[in-house]
Amino acid sequence: MSKNKSKKILFIEDEPDLQRAMGEYFIKAGFNILKAIDGEIGLNLARKELPDIILLDLILPKMDGFQVLVGLKNDPETKNIPVVVLTNLEGTIDVEKALRLGATTYLVKANYDLSELVERIKQFIK
Repeated sequence: MSKNKSKKILFIEDEPDLQRAMGEYFIKAGFNILKAIDGEIGLNLARKELPDIILLDLILPKMDGFQVLVGLKNDPETKNIPVVVLTNLEGTIDVEKALRLGATTYLVKANYDLSELVERIKQFIK
């Protein structure tokens, strides 16, 4: 458990219930979790904290997930941080656009429970 302790996850999600539930789950799994409720805060936090991985929703206030991805990938400090898009948008166009903009992978929220999600995240930050 403690080996994950120093691993920082930035979770950019505007749905408070989901953010709380997932945040608690990741903390129990031994991760440090940073939370942002909109794209602008998320991008600023990423630049300030340099997390090990970013979980990014696409539908966000102030700045959508695609804009956040562009901001992250155009910044030399954050461009190599893995970004897992975690959204309910299932359209092929959205998936292709996110991957083209530099997302590491694209997960549809409805297709994963919390334990599966934690396992997927662990694979990306070994």
